[in-house]
Amino acid sequence: MASENEKNTPRKSPLGNMGGNKGKKPRFNFYWIYGLMAVVLFATYFMDFGPQSKEVQWNQLEKMLKEQDVQKIILVNKDIAEIYIKPDKLKEDKFKDLPKAKTTLGQEKPQYTFNVASPDYFMNQVQQAQKGQESPVTVQSETRHNWSADLLGWIIPLILLIGVWYFLMRMMSRGSGGGGGQIFNIGKSTAQVYDKDTSIHITFKDVAGLEEAKTEVIEIVDFLKTPEKYTRLGGKIPKGVLLVGPPGTGKTLLAKSVAGEASVPFFSLSGSDFVEMFVGVGASRVRDLFKKAKEKAPSIIFIDEIDAIGRARGKNPMTGSNDERENTLNQLLTEMDGFVPNSGVIVIAATNRADILDKALLRAGRFDRQIFVELPDLEERKEIFKVHMRPLKLSKSVDLEFLAKQTPGFSGADIANVCNEAALVAARKSHKAINRQDFMDSIDRIIGGLEKKNKIISPREKEVVAHHEAGHATVSWLLQYAHPLVKVTIVPRGKSLGAAWYLPEERQITTYNQMFDEMCAALGGRAAEEVIFGEISTGALNDLEKVTKQAYAMVAYYGLSDKIGNLSYYDSTGQQEYSFGKPFSEKTNEVIDQEISTIVEKAYERAKQILRENREGLEALAKKLLEKEVIFSDDLVDIFGARPWGDPLSLKKHLAEGKKKKKQNDPSEVIEKDDVDLSGPGQSDMPTTQEVEDTDDITKE
Repeated sequence: MASENEKNTPRKSPLGNMGGNKGKKPRFNFYWIYGLMAVVLFATYFMDFGPQSKEVQWNQLEKMLKEQDVQKIILVNKDIAEIYIKPDKLKEDKFKDLPKAKTTLGQEKPQYTFNVASPDYFMNQVQQAQKGQESPVTVQSETRHNWSADLLGWIIPLILLIGVWYFLMRMMSRGSGGGGGQIFNIGKSTAQVYDKDTSIHITFKDVAGLEEAKTEVIEIVDFLKTPEKYTRLGGKIPKGVLLVGPPGTGKTLLAKSVAGEASVPFFSLSGSDFVEMFVGVGASRVRDLFKKAKEKAPSIIFIDEIDAIGRARGKNPMTGSNDERENTLNQLLTEMDGFVPNSGVIVIAATNRADILDKALLRAGRFDRQIFVELPDLEERKEIFKVHMRPLKLSKSVDLEFLAKQTPGFSGADIANVCNEAALVAARKSHKAINRQDFMDSIDRIIGGLEKKNKIISPREKEVVAHHEAGHATVSWLLQYAHPLVKVTIVPRGKSLGAAWYLPEERQITTYNQMFDEMCAALGGRAAEEVIFGEISTGALNDLEKVTKQAYAMVAYYGLSDKIGNLSYYDSTGQQEYSFGKPFSEKTNEVIDQEISTIVEKAYERAKQILRENREGLEALAKKLLEKEVIFSDDLVDIFGARPWGDPLSLKKHLAEGKKKKKQNDPSEVIEKDDVDLSGPGQSDMPTTQEVEDTDDITKE
């Protein structure tokens, strides 16, 4: 059943207005006058109205002179001779082909013209041809100026120059919308305005997984709808709200929902819309934007990617402080909270780089509130999946909780991509509905890339890859704090020849032992190569990069090194980007390098020790990989046994058992469908999870 909004919204024809403009006269456009003037100018310049003079040769002219048919000859500018025939002679048969009209625009016109090469020689010839006549015709010299041609000669290039300039300006400002689309309004705001006539059909119900952020934003919408509820207590609504979070977490979507919920004008634009090649345009657009917003107050201004103009001032050593972007920022600061009060206008901005914003922009009175939009947790991912699964045709095997567990670290945009990719995979396989395996294939496709089963790999390389991936799987399975493995494959994906999928534990803080176990698992691939083959390859590039960065963070950022101590050289302000020096001495730098090398080598030796002690299991796992090409956690259970400290994959089973016991104690308790997977056993044998701890590049040098 269609909703009320859909009923009240007029539907547009797929063909636009092609069928709706019948019988309507086209509207008058002022550019038509410009086109008509241009046609008249070109016609005047290139066309000569009226009858044309005939060009005559010398033998014909000589004959007319001897027969005394010529009335006069005028030599114009010493190159063209105009020959005029006597009126009584025009009645003769030999001149019957000449045009009857004698004038063009009121001026007398010659019947013939003759091109003169040498004026003196021409005059001589005319005199010789009339030798012996009583009243010979003399040649009259005349200098003329074609004022219309001269005038058009410099007017037309000027018009063309203005036209080209106008066209370029239109192309530069095309698509900016609003007043900025016109050449003389380039300093006007380019914000798109949404009001009751152009509403957005996105509400807070369409935003899932952002409950804390929605709570604060709903308060702002509520203030705009019922301001007396807050003002009667003496409270003031925040002037600005800054949405901060990683890309794809829903900052812009949250702003769209505000536009859909609030019954006030909503001005939406990007931070890059203020930046222009002309000096002063950004500041002018800021002034015009707030002027329009104040005229329609109460209103909301949304600036997406505000870091384009809100970067800290004076930090760019190349341009100094005299920067057009800084002038735009100064004007924005003044408009938000300057000498003139800015009442009735709320500014909402979004960015994923709040650390580089100017401190004056973040102070109270401008952006009073900072709302952190983080990556969704397990329950929030379930809600996001529900939103994006609404238009999909799903089979009964799809379990929301199972999918939410397989996608840790996914943002809302990533989950939307998973749902869309699953639909494409199901359509490619000609499925009538999207099943759980389609979702798993889409997750694998997004994380590791497309499978390349036809890629040619030598048997020796395939054996190295199998032992490399088996090394990762073995070490991660036998260490307590390493992420448990879910799936390993030696089928090439993207640029990697092998990949391993893990199910990381979702935690907010990490200890030294947890990070050290993860490093050991990451180095398990190279350690397996050395233990089995006695040599190492270039396939651990991704592992080494990850481990090196993790060890550096442990030493220089988190204070997890005994020699460095409780010191952190992390800069949350982002100012170190523009500095050429390091925040520590050269001696400290050497100590940091030594500590990083010590931690990494210690983790590598531990990984080799684990693999030597479990070499039989390692070789059995590698053999199974060579046979099947893809193995799951059940295969590791068969070889090494279950993990003694528990497996996060069994969380669902424990949750179901707990609910079952609770139901026995309390008969009123109902087990919900989303909490218990009734689709059948074998969750652990499905290709799972979001995080690929390593996509090892086993490549030839």
